[in-house]
Formats: sequence, C-alpha cells, structure tokens
Amino acid sequence: MGQYQPAQLKRYNPEAIARHYRYRPWLAWGRLLRIIWSFAGFILSLKWDEWQNQVEQNRGKRATQLRQLLTSLGPTFIKVGQALSTRPDLIRKDFLEELVKLQDQLPAFDNAIAYAILEKELDCPISAVYSELSPSPVAAASLGQVYRGRLISGEEVAVKVQRPNLRPILTLDLYLMRWAASWLAPWLPLNLGHDLTLIVDEFGTKLFEEIDYINESRNAEKFAHNFRNDPQVKVPAIYWRYTSSRVLTLEWINGLKLTDTTSIRAAGLDPEAIIQIAVTAGLRQLLEFGFFHADPHPGNLFAMPDGRMAYIDFGMMDQLEETSKENLVDALVHLVNKDYLDLATDFVNLGFLTADTNIEPIVPALEAVLGDAIGKNVGDFNFKTITDEFSELMYEYPFRVPAKFALIIRSLVTQEGIALSLNPNFKIVEVGYPYIARRLLTGESPQLRRRLLNVLFKDGKFQWQRLENLIAIARTDGNFDVLPTAQMGLQFLLSEEGKFLRRQLVLALTEDDRLHTEEVQRLWDLVKDDIKPNRLIDVAIRLLTEFSREGVAAILPRATAFVNLGDSASGITH
Repeated sequence: MGQYQPAQLKRYNPEAIARHYRYRPWLAWGRLLRIIWSFAGFILSLKWDEWQNQVEQNRGKRATQLRQLLTSLGPTFIKVGQALSTRPDLIRKDFLEELVKLQDQLPAFDNAIAYAILEKELDCPISAVYSELSPSPVAAASLGQVYRGRLISGEEVAVKVQRPNLRPILTLDLYLMRWAASWLAPWLPLNLGHDLTLIVDEFGTKLFEEIDYINESRNAEKFAHNFRNDPQVKVPAIYWRYTSSRVLTLEWINGLKLTDTTSIRAAGLDPEAIIQIAVTAGLRQLLEFGFFHADPHPGNLFAMPDGRMAYIDFGMMDQLEETSKENLVDALVHLVNKDYLDLATDFVNLGFLTADTNIEPIVPALEAVLGDAIGKNVGDFNFKTITDEFSELMYEYPFRVPAKFALIIRSLVTQEGIALSLNPNFKIVEVGYPYIARRLLTGESPQLRRRLLNVLFKDGKFQWQRLENLIAIARTDGNFDVLPTAQMGLQFLLSEEGKFLRRQLVLALTEDDRLHTEEVQRLWDLVKDDIKPNRLIDVAIRLLTEFSREGVAAILPRATAFVNLGDSASGITH
C-alpha cells in the first residue's frame, strides 16, 4: 500500500483512502484545521448577529458568506453545497437562494493550466484538434470548466476540462468527512435509519463516477439510446477521439436555460410545452428506463430554438432495478388514490422501512400527513409539499431514505422547482398523472396489467369512476389513442392470463343486482369520437390474424367460456 497515491485511485475505496492518510497524519490534520477554522468563523458570525440583534438585517450577508466559504474550501464542499441547494427541508430560504449560485457561478481556474491538461490528455497540440477554442471558459463548475470550440473537421463543440489535482483533494476531504461522520453520528438529532458513514460513502462513490469523463460519455450515449425515438429530447453527441478521463469533447448545444423565462418567451417558445417535455422525460427515466439523470439543475437543462429540450452533464446518473420501477408506480398510484395501507407496504418494498417494521401504527400517520399534503383535489399534489410533510414522519417512525431514492427525490424536487420558475401555477400531477395513466392503460407488460387491475378493483368491486378518470386524464395532452389500448385489452381478456379478469368483468357489469349500463354508456361517450368504423375494421382484421396464428382450437374454448359466463349472469335480476 506504500506505493499508493490518491491520484491513482480510479474508484472510491474508503479503506484504501484511510490506510493512505493513516500514515500521513500531517496532511489530514492540516486540512482538518483549515475546515474547522473556516466554519468556526462562520458560526461565530451567526452568534454575533444573535447577540447584536442583527439576524434579520444580516441574513443576506451570512448567506453570501456561506457560499464563499464553501467555494474557498474547494470542489468537495461545493458539491455538498449544491446538494443542500435542493433541500429546502434542511436549509433556510435565504441560504438556499445563495447556494443555488454554486451550480453555475463558480470561479474558473487558470487557462494555461487547462490548456496544458488538454494537450497532455490528448497527446497532441491543441491546434491539431481544434481550429477554434475560446480564450476563456464559457462556464465553470465544481469539478471542471467548459470551453467553446470548433474541431478541425468543422463541428462546433464544448470542451470540458477537469480541475487540476482533483482526486487527491476529494480523497482527503472524503476521508475527513467519513471520520467526522463516525464520531458525530451519535450526537446528531437525525433519524437516518442507518450509519451516517454510508451516506458519505454513497456521496464518495458518486463523486468518483462524476470525475471520470469516460464514464460520463458512456452515460450520455446510454441516455441518448433510451430517448432515440423521442423527437423532443436532445442529447449531445460524444467525440470519443478527443475524450479521455479528464477531457470531454461533445457537441455544442445552442439553447436557453430553463429558468430564463424571458428569453424563452422572446424566442417564441411556449414554457408550458417545455415543462411538459421536462416532466414526461423525467418520468420516462424513472418508470420506463430506470436510468435517470440525478442532477437536473438549471445549468444542465436547456430549451432549444426548435422547441426541443436538451440535457447536458451526465456525470451523476443512477440505475433503478425493474422491481423498484414497479414499486414506484405502485406507490404513486396508491398515493393518488389514498390507499395508505398499500402505500405503507410500498415503503417496505422500496426500502424506506425494514421488512420487520409493524406498519399498522404508521398507516394513520401517513394518512394524516400525506392526506393534507395531497389535498382534496389531486391537482394540489406537489413533491415539495410531500417531502416537507414527510420529513416530519422521519423523526417519529423508523423511516430511512435509501441513498438511491435520495437522488430520485432530489431530482424530482429540482425539476418541479424549474417548472415552477416557468409557471408559478404548475402542478406536476397535471403532466405526470396523465403519463402514468397512459402507462397503466397501455399495459405493455404483465406487471403493468396487474397494477391496472389493482387500481380498477378495490375490495372486490370494480371502480367505474377510476376507469373513467384514467381514460379522461390519459387523453388530456392529446397523445393517448384509445383503440390500441382497447385492442390490447381484448387480447388480454381472451388470453389464459385474462381468465380472472373475464369473471371479474361479468361480476362488475352485474354487481349490486343491476346491469351497469349507465357506466358503460359514459365510457362509450368518452371514447366514441376516437373509434372510427374504418379503424375498427383494421383492428378486427389484426385480431383475427393474430388469433389464427394461435389456432381456432385454442381460442374457441376461451370465447365459449366468456359467452357462458355472460349467459349465467343474465339470470340476475336488474
């Protein structure tokens, strides 16, 4: 281990880092004293304001002081500040507004150093690669800075260059944070549900992934592949020939920050349309692909002149397993439908509660807190309110926030904040729930079909109003076509998998000793304009073709059983 140097560590390894600094205590203590001295001065300033009764008049001054303090301590603390800037439940508003500046208003490092890193990493003179390169960076971030340039071949590019000596700085700070976490955790008034050092380790793992530009380039290409059929989302192309672990060359994006409402409107773009793209793209990442952008702050999202929305900076990404995606859909549906017992079970499945937790006393608490947050109208739902209200439960019940879901919550709250800056009356459910409704109604997987049944049947009874609401909500943005859904539903109904549904459907049509013709009529009125005779003929031909492949012998018994069920139900009095 004696040959190890922090700059050589490619992945975060807390044990290796601890061994290194254990034999070099002078490095650790020197840095620790600087950190303590810096924060001691800030805390004394806050106390002085209290003693002098000047807290209110110095709020802005202290917020600026905190931002400058984090900036002076370097990249690790800037990243901590960026994370805190999306946590209104932890940071007061005036500090929050100042910490937001850490996302894209940071000092750049010397151009000569940046150019030297470029030539070393590309192993050639800058002029051999770029015909143009801006004399100073166009943006400076916590881990690197960006230049605007043009390749010799003519393509306009963004060139991202990493800050010098980054790994040694990060490893030392993470070592001290982890050491402090192990000592401070018992004294902090936090109900985290797990060791505080695990939070530091998750932070360290993500930081090391973020400073590897090869990893970021792979993330960008995977993200682009997921959205390859979406004409509304733009991902910049990567120029691999001019990319290394410390230099990234990618397609230049001409766009406007999503928070720049004035410029967006001046460009003739509709902020509402941009909001819809952003929210739908965010939900697709979580619920379809499972691969999501964990840092969608305003500096990483742009509205393009042609109406598309562009993502940049793919250093901080994460992956959701299939079961987590399904459980997330369950939780959203149960939350909107106010099924709090099922929601408590979802929290166990998602890892917010351990499997041995007694959820009975938690259910009324969820109802009390989340019921108020959602409000009487589903349109009042927003993630900021939910996270604020939910934080109260963290101190009373054994909830923990899994690291992966901390990133998801941060991502959702950040995107909602951007949308609110474009439209103060924005309600995420107005865009989000139609998407979820379409996903449930199209039911392209057995898991989604099962979830649709869970929504439509409650306590053994068919929820006609929920089906009407789902169809009405799914059609609100004009992208939902009821006919393919009806075709898929009929195929499912006649399949072996739909055996239970056939029986339930007959019971639903005849429950409470009457035929539910009014409900059926309302559903027909809702969809009749979408179902034209020529389209019905096309669907019928496709169904017949598909059934012929299975064989009439396989289909006939199912169809006969379905008819027999109908005959047996007809004896029930109206």
